[in-house]
Amino acid sequence: MTAAPGAVATRALSVEGLGKIYGDQGPASLPGTGPAHGTPISPATGAVVACWDVSFQVAPGEALGVIGESGSGKSTVLRCVAGDERATAGAARLAGGDDILALDGSARRRLRVDRLAVVYQDPAAGLDLDISAGGNVAERLTAAGRRDFGRIRARAAELLERTEVPLDRMDHVVRNFSGGMRQRVQIAKALANDPPVLLLDEPTTGLDASVAAGVLDLLRGLLEELGVAAVVVSHDFAVVEALTRRVVVMQHGRIVEAGLTDQLLEDPQHPYSQRLVAAARG
Repeated sequence: MTAAPGAVATRALSVEGLGKIYGDQGPASLPGTGPAHGTPISPATGAVVACWDVSFQVAPGEALGVIGESGSGKSTVLRCVAGDERATAGAARLAGGDDILALDGSARRRLRVDRLAVVYQDPAAGLDLDISAGGNVAERLTAAGRRDFGRIRARAAELLERTEVPLDRMDHVVRNFSGGMRQRVQIAKALANDPPVLLLDEPTTGLDASVAAGVLDLLRGLLEELGVAAVVVSHDFAVVEALTRRVVVMQHGRIVEAGLTDQLLEDPQHPYSQRLVAAARG
């Protein structure tokens, strides 16, 4: 899945040969792991090869799905790109720029202010639960250098309204919100500075079915409206089908299949993909 010559600059996000090993990170940990061996655990060292040789690109306005069962490595890929984990190998570039995986912690934090945003499965990972909904959004805006209180508040209100958070709850502490409402506030915060790349990690898992459907509808509308590049990590094909155009399937830390979402759902080629699709339809 390599970009065509001269096409790198058109990619909002390009991930190249990404790998993450927990434990012994030497080459001896790789043999005997992956789908062919049915395990991510090295028989030689006991290390966990959470993901290895993962490559994909996402264009502006495109959403890519990364799907697989728990332990497949999909969330590890996202955490490495986001900077929550330090990758063992590989590179990730925004708009063809420098490798963001090589940046130090301070530079990665600055990147997360306005160029790369994450929506986590657990809203507590992306929010300060002890401040208000408006305060959470304002936090991201002030980190980007905004100082005009009136404009900050107006922007926060705009984003909360867009994500269907009632404005009469703008000054309420987020800890008192339901799970679905917290997730909407987290989405508003992530979008505060119009990031060109949005990472979504199981954004509806753990929510009641009706609440999850509402959040999914919201995300679908926002992605279409804003034209951001998005990576959607999920174990649920229904989420990926609703939000993405292309998908990669991961098993035991490796990509085993990639293609257009509708085609892969209709005619999966890899036995593991076939099992996932059959389970989703069952």
